Order: sequence, then C-alpha cells, then structure tokens
Amino acid sequence: MALVENISLDEKFSFTSKAKSKIIMLIVAGLVLAVLGVILLKVDGGHHEEHAAVLTKAPDFSHEKVELSKEVVSHEGPEVAEEAHHGPSALVKRVLKDVWQNNVFFGGIALLGVFWLAFNYVAYSGWSALIKRVPEAFGYYLPVFAIISIAMIGIFGHDIFHWMDHSLVEKFLPDGKTRNPHFDEVLAQKTWWLNNVGFWIRVIAYFALWILFWNTLRKKSLQEDLQGGVKLYDQSIIWSAGFLVIFGVTSSTAAWDLVMSVDPHFFSTMFGWYVFASWLVSSVSMITLIIIILKENGYLKMVNENHLHDLGKFMFAFSIFWTYVWFEQFLLIYYANIPEESYYFVERVLNGTYRPFFFLTFFLNFPMPLIILMTRNSKRQMIIMKIVAVVILIGHWFDFYMMLTPPMLHNDGVFDYKFFFLEIGITMVFLGMFLYAVLTGLSKAGLIAKNHPMIQESVHHHVY
Repeated sequence: MALVENISLDEKFSFTSKAKSKIIMLIVAGLVLAVLGVILLKVDGGHHEEHAAVLTKAPDFSHEKVELSKEVVSHEGPEVAEEAHHGPSALVKRVLKDVWQNNVFFGGIALLGVFWLAFNYVAYSGWSALIKRVPEAFGYYLPVFAIISIAMIGIFGHDIFHWMDHSLVEKFLPDGKTRNPHFDEVLAQKTWWLNNVGFWIRVIAYFALWILFWNTLRKKSLQEDLQGGVKLYDQSIIWSAGFLVIFGVTSSTAAWDLVMSVDPHFFSTMFGWYVFASWLVSSVSMITLIIIILKENGYLKMVNENHLHDLGKFMFAFSIFWTYVWFEQFLLIYYANIPEESYYFVERVLNGTYRPFFFLTFFLNFPMPLIILMTRNSKRQMIIMKIVAVVILIGHWFDFYMMLTPPMLHNDGVFDYKFFFLEIGITMVFLGMFLYAVLTGLSKAGLIAKNHPMIQESVHHHVY
C-alpha cells in the first residue's frame, strides 16, 4: 500500500477547563450520592439487616465445618475476628468495602494499561503505535492507587483484612494455659504468607516496581518524540520485557494479597489468573472507550475502523478467556469437592442475597460481548464498541463486587436503592479520579508517538 503524504502526527490533547469542570462535577455528584446513601442507611437503622435476612433463603453456613490438618475449624473467621476486636458497624464496613472494591478495580485497570503497553513493545506490535499514548497515560493513576491502598491498609487494615488481627493465630491466651477461643487454625497455617510484616513489604514493593517501570517507559517514550531513531525503542523493549517478568509474579501475588486475602479461608491456585483476566478485559475496554470518546471530540483522526476492529478482537478474546478461568475455577473445585474451597461458591450461588449478581456477572461478561462482537461489522462501529465497552466495565465491576462483598459483609450485602446511592456514588468518585489522572497524562505530551519506528504501519493499518 502506498504511503499517504502530508499526514500530521503533531496532535495535542487539550484538557480544557470545561472538561476538568465536568470531571470535578462527576466527583462531587458521586460524593453527594454517597453521603445521601449513608444518610438513608443511617436513618433506616438496622432494617436493612432484617431485609437481608429475609432475602437470604440459603441455610446458615456459619456452622459448616471442614477438616484441616486433622482439626475441625470454622469457616466463620470474619465474624470471629470482628467479635475479637470489636469491628466497625455494618454501615462503616459497607463504606470500606465500596472504597476498597473501587480502589482495586480502577487501580487494576491502570496497571493493566501499563501491561498492555509493555506487551505491545515486546510483541513488536505496529498496529497499536497510534493509540499507545492512551494506555501509557493510565500509569498516571498508579500513584493514586498506591496512596489510597497504603492509607486504607494503614488505617483500616484490620477491618478489611481480618487476618491482621494477631490474636486469631495465637493458640493460647497470654497466660499460656487457657486456649484462645478465637484461635483460627486455617489462618495459623497461613501465617508464613499472611503476616503484617511480609504483607507490608510486598505491597510497598508492588507499587514501587510498577511505578518505576511505568515511569521509565513513559520517559523513554517522551524522549523518543524529541530524538527519534530506534535506540530508545529498543531500550523500551528491554524494559518492557523486565516489567512483564515482574508483572507475571506480582499480578498473581497482588491478587492474593489485595483481593483473596479479604476472604483468607479461601484457597484457589487459579485466583491470580482470574483477577488478571478481569483486570485485563476491563483495561482494554477502558482503552477502547477513551479512544472512541477522543475521536468523537475530534482527536486521533488517523485511528480508524481497523484499529477498532483489533481492539474489538481483544475485548472478544479476553471475555472468552475470563469466562474460561471463571468456569474452570468453579469446575475444579466442584469436581474435587474440596470443602475449604467450595464454600466460596456456596456463599455466592446458594445464598439468595448474591445469587442474582452471580448470574448477572456471567451474563454481562460472556454472552453479551460474545454475541455482539462476533461479527466483523460490529467491531468496526464506534457506537457498538462504546456500548460493549461500557457493558464489560459494568460487568467486571460486579465481578469485583462478587469477590469482595460476601467475605466483608456476609448476608448484609443487599443491593437496594439505599445501597445504590452509596455504591454508585463512590464508583463515580473513583471514575472521576481515574479520568482526571489519565486525561492529565494525555495532555502532557503529544497524543501520537510521532517518532515511534512503526508509526507508519499503524497509520496504514488494515484488517482484511
């Protein structure tokens, strides 16, 4: 194909005061909704707990026992922990859950944006050169992710991660003779990993490494705009390969620490892959959504239906990949009938509080993307791609809702209009912070990496 002459690669995104005002209004509106939700819940008092009990038609699983290391232990670790250190009220727990859920969800989207950038470098991908600045800007949210995570762990760690209560792993009371009534055998056997010192070291290491690699890739990308050539591109490939090695380990361990350890009695060797799949398809959907919005506002003029087509293929493929991991995790636990793992699904499927959301999550994340994106034409139309991207983001928000709500709230995770205000409000706040950070990053450099060695390939990209 002949090269098109006189194409301009000096495109600059302007984060106007009007756009900033809209995002700030989104954050303020989210705060108002969240406060309104808190007020409604406060006025309602304990009625929502009774409502939860009515909705929950499953049997009481709190007395269900499993045999581990020849000792019978209870699954009711969270309740015991709360009793042991006088945990917060149900309302405070709800707010903490919502904040932590959105923190992990949007933080993971930002992290996987850096992953997307790195694997495209390592793959010598040419088609994505025009759009690389969008996932590259996702890294600007990583410091926000780090600050919120460290602050919440430091202030509310015992309320989010009940294993942090040291008394739960002490077999005897301080007198050394009386058996500790709150002793948890499962947690005691996990202290080699779930201990405060090791947890803090890992969390700080995660953010330090992720931000270091992203910052290095970002700097080399900006230098490339000024210097050109392939030297910086080759260096970026080496740094990307290093990041992928680090990411391959930390993505799983971070999923264990930040998500699975909220429910520390649960065992799953596939959980790291499960969270990775959810983060990945959410991040690709967010990249797609931002690219479409930029095009609708007159930016990225050279991005065409062929680029959208490839993004659609990734959304389609990763939705199937997530579904495979989602079902395989269930199948392995069901087939092996392992009690210390199966209760995860018992709590979510047999419990009437969460059953509708369990199947809603599946429907939004598999049948809808599969059916809509199956045809070639659907992946080449902005309106359809925008709708599917929004559906996938909502679906995986519910995916993280299902991971974190049952272990933190138990049967109190009712999603009625009062909770709607609270949870949607907090989600709007995090969405606003994410967009503000990303759009600020986009405005700091050219919207197109004009000296990328494969930029011409991307400009003339065509999917047959």
